[in-house]
Amino acid sequence: MLKSEFQKLAEEKILILDGATGSELQKKGMPSGVCPEQWILEHRSAMIEIQKNYVRAGSNIVYAPTFTANRIKLSEYGLEEEIREINLELVKIAKEAVGEDAFVAGDLTMTGEQLAPIGSMEFEALIEIYKEQIEILEEAGVDLLVIETMMSLQESRAALIAAKETCELPVMVTLTFQEDGKTLYGTDPATAMVVLQSLGADAVGLNCSTGPDQMVPLVEAMKAQANIPVIAKPNAGLPKRGEDGSTTYDMGVEEFVVHMKKLIEAGASIVGGCCGSSPEYIKELSQAAKEMPHPEISKQRKRVVASERQMLEIGLEDNFLIVGERINPTGKKKLQAQLREGDYEMVLDFAREQAECGAGILDVNVGMNGIDEKQTMLEVLEEVTFHENLPISIDSSSVEVVEAALRRYPGRALINSISLEKVKFENLLPIARKYGAMFILLPLSDKGLPESLEEKKDIIHTVMNRALELGFVKEDIVVDGLVATVGANPKAALETIETIRYCKEELELATICGLSNISFGLPDRAYVNAIFLSLAIQAGLTMAIANPSQELLVRSAFAADLLLNKEDSDIRYIEKTQFYKERAEQRAAEEQSRPQPEIKAKAPVKKAEEAASLVPKDLTAEESELYDGVMKGKKKQIVALSKAAVDAGSSPSKLLNEVLIPAINAVGKLFEQQKYFLPQLIMSAETMETSIAFLEPMMEKKEGEKEKATIVIATVQGDIHDIGKNLVALMLKNYGYRVIDLGKDVPKETIVETAIRENAKIIGLSALMTTTMQEMKHVAEYAKSQGCKAKIIIGGAVITQSYADEIQVEGYSKDAADAVKLVDRILEALDE
Repeated sequence: MLKSEFQKLAEEKILILDGATGSELQKKGMPSGVCPEQWILEHRSAMIEIQKNYVRAGSNIVYAPTFTANRIKLSEYGLEEEIREINLELVKIAKEAVGEDAFVAGDLTMTGEQLAPIGSMEFEALIEIYKEQIEILEEAGVDLLVIETMMSLQESRAALIAAKETCELPVMVTLTFQEDGKTLYGTDPATAMVVLQSLGADAVGLNCSTGPDQMVPLVEAMKAQANIPVIAKPNAGLPKRGEDGSTTYDMGVEEFVVHMKKLIEAGASIVGGCCGSSPEYIKELSQAAKEMPHPEISKQRKRVVASERQMLEIGLEDNFLIVGERINPTGKKKLQAQLREGDYEMVLDFAREQAECGAGILDVNVGMNGIDEKQTMLEVLEEVTFHENLPISIDSSSVEVVEAALRRYPGRALINSISLEKVKFENLLPIARKYGAMFILLPLSDKGLPESLEEKKDIIHTVMNRALELGFVKEDIVVDGLVATVGANPKAALETIETIRYCKEELELATICGLSNISFGLPDRAYVNAIFLSLAIQAGLTMAIANPSQELLVRSAFAADLLLNKEDSDIRYIEKTQFYKERAEQRAAEEQSRPQPEIKAKAPVKKAEEAASLVPKDLTAEESELYDGVMKGKKKQIVALSKAAVDAGSSPSKLLNEVLIPAINAVGKLFEQQKYFLPQLIMSAETMETSIAFLEPMMEKKEGEKEKATIVIATVQGDIHDIGKNLVALMLKNYGYRVIDLGKDVPKETIVETAIRENAKIIGLSALMTTTMQEMKHVAEYAKSQGCKAKIIIGGAVITQSYADEIQVEGYSKDAADAVKLVDRILEALDE
């Protein structure tokens, strides 16, 4: 199927996908714990019958059963060398089942390995893993690809890049979202849509996650940003355990269809079912969809940039935006020295400060001598995007550096910049298009600065027209007004302002400029810059590259918006005024309380004010640095910080109890508040673990001090997902518990026998899939039959408190931080 054919089909009718595969296979006798792909190949008729039933029910697209047939997943069963044969045969089964009556989608999902820096999987290695499977699926003759049940936007990007570089097939992408409306890694639906559609996905949406009743606001959020079809493939409600031990879902066919109709009304035009949805569900959904109007696919384009966890919409009439300029080594000797040493502390300080002062985008430039600019750019991007949520502007004169950064950046970037200079014009425009970036159009040519306003306009038109030919739209372009020095050219300000006016009013293009050039060589430059900025905003300037810490400049911009009666500008002006007042008061208080200039704690409070009440009092400078290191996940520096604190006189036990544990508590608090997400939680936990490993040999065990309890933890048999389980184990270890991690896909006998042998107080069980959660009850029943006295706690994406009550285990935890609290409560009760 060509992309154009898919687009035409999706515009003509509401497309019906298939329903559940795993639960239908279980009905056919597939046991838990086996390799699904291998079982299907040994029971071809079962799979053919399931898919024939979906086609009869009205499915237009059926997923080939290649969901976990990538090299990483197959290696769990020792089948990685059979990847080609397995995928070819599985697609053959699907094509035999559907014949000419439906399309077959090659199905891909997450590998289960975490990307660096959290895990060990490198981004390019992940792309190659997906490419291998995609090449086989294309060879097998699939009509399109679906990348589904994704929890990581960056892994979704890797799979989508692999698809674009391997074949011409249409690609659908669906992610799974938690109850808070975000993925496990903190991405919201609108941001996911912005990033993936700009990267070239042909349809984006949601699958699994919840029942259709809870998906409406998520679909609406995606639809608001979408210029492609939105997909909704929810579960049949919430899982529950049947009397015969099977997993069922609490939403019947009729109720499911009622809510699916609401999803179509919300904008979903490609619909189906996930866990628990049998052919009966799809049949009724198909019938209902025929009677509904097709959701219109919007042709209106928006100016949007995004990070992995936050999008920013840029309107021509919106409030003025600041692109923070400080992450740039030019003229900053200390920053240059740190970059040469691979130290990014100052970079992160600049990022934090600019975010706090109101920057909307962070410009990142690491161009200088003495470094590998490409490698440094990638490392800086990794650090900045890990710690801050603002979208990024990639700033480099090197085409190679920009391309590498765009490929790795887990969002939709702004490129600073593309000019009519031959190298950039010919090379960067196609690269920007490939990765779906917005770009700043700089009106320069190989001849240098334009000699007149007309020449500047000609360059703008030349670059813009070529971009439109390549598939860009005007909303992807931001024109740089190209500020010259008024001291040398008295008309410099007027010409820039005219460029801004022309671009906004006649070309409908967003505009940007750097401010400092205008006042070069003049006294009291800040006043010239502030007045020029106000005039430019009145002419229609969209954003400026500036230092958001410059109070006069920022206050002038907010005042200009206020006087121009922009939406909510009055509230923004008042809030910004209050911000500066509070910042001045805070600085004054810090000055008064600081006995010596050198004793200056780098306040973790500033990074995470929401957790201010958890910050320990009276820390030394070294202890504050160590605390801050855990809060910010400074894994590389944490041993040095720990040693510095010990060398300064702090005892290892004090550092553990009064610095490290309070720091991880603060991180847990931010995680609960959705201020931190899974990557930050993992990095902070691993940082703390590294510090403890350094300090532990120095700690003396006090006489009579009790050993911490032993906890056995495992992912149950049949389930090979362990991200959440690994984090729980890590957090419990950090709190001093003796943790025996048995890994994933662990039989109940191994779990219980280990708990008895090691005299464990707690057994922790994890499951991600509804098809394996029932194994938790088997573990609980077996533990009871063997006289195991360990208390059992459970957790995982599909697990609820009601399920814990149903199978009569001690408790349920929703995440790693909650698991620590639950264990503490249980053990305290046992000691009473």
